[in-house]
Amino acid sequence: MDTLTQALIMGIVQGLTEFLPVSSSGHLILVPFLFGWDDAFINSLAFSVMLHIGTLCALLAYFRADWFRLVPAGLAALRDRSFRGDPDRRLAWLLVAATVPAALAGLLLDKLIETTFREVGLVAVTLVVGGGILWLADRRGSRHKGIYDVTLPLAVGIGAAQALALVPGISRSGISISAARFAGLDRAAAARFSFLMATPVTAGAALFEVRRLVAGEAGVVVSVAPLVVGMIAAFASGALAIGVLLRYLRTSSLDVFVWYRLMLAATVLVVWLAR
Repeated sequence: MDTLTQALIMGIVQGLTEFLPVSSSGHLILVPFLFGWDDAFINSLAFSVMLHIGTLCALLAYFRADWFRLVPAGLAALRDRSFRGDPDRRLAWLLVAATVPAALAGLLLDKLIETTFREVGLVAVTLVVGGGILWLADRRGSRHKGIYDVTLPLAVGIGAAQALALVPGISRSGISISAARFAGLDRAAAARFSFLMATPVTAGAALFEVRRLVAGEAGVVVSVAPLVVGMIAAFASGALAIGVLLRYLRTSSLDVFVWYRLMLAATVLVVWLAR
């Protein structure tokens, strides 16, 4: 299979799994493993992170109305040094607070993320662990809070949970939705807060990787055409996945994603042992 086709498939996989609670980083490791792809660029962390720019654009496009409110509201709160009872001002700064744990963890664990955390066996294990957390979170506690009911401790706690998604297989959306569900948010509010919170974290990681690519520090030769194809595919499939998941969670549980994670982990384990 040629590199462009591999990049297209990887972009589609990234877009779908970034927002569904099944771990995009885990899938970007497992897909080349299962199909036997050995292209250094396709398998690199640099390509994986750059695909996140595609899904970042999907986030910004889908939630553009939210960000057109939240960014001015957050700046106004900074200017006035007050929320003035405006829920958007408060939410904007709660999202800032929620991004801090993941940003710090990313800086501290950068080398592990590039090496140890990208082992196929570890991904299989974390798929199961993340699935178990998702299953428990969807069944415990009250489920009546909306996105404007999030407090500072809850925002920081959800952000700290998001930092665990640096380990492939855990899933950024999965672990942050789980944390929000444990905190009492309903499914739709949990997903919405998770997606809004992911935007600055994804932007920061993408900018960091762009700097490394430009400086020649990524350790791989950049293939421009596969990169562009992958990013476009990630954007299109990501926008589709956001809308589908938000509509699905209004009426349905997260069980289908739990079962998918378990079946994928079992498949990976069988292939891994057979090889």
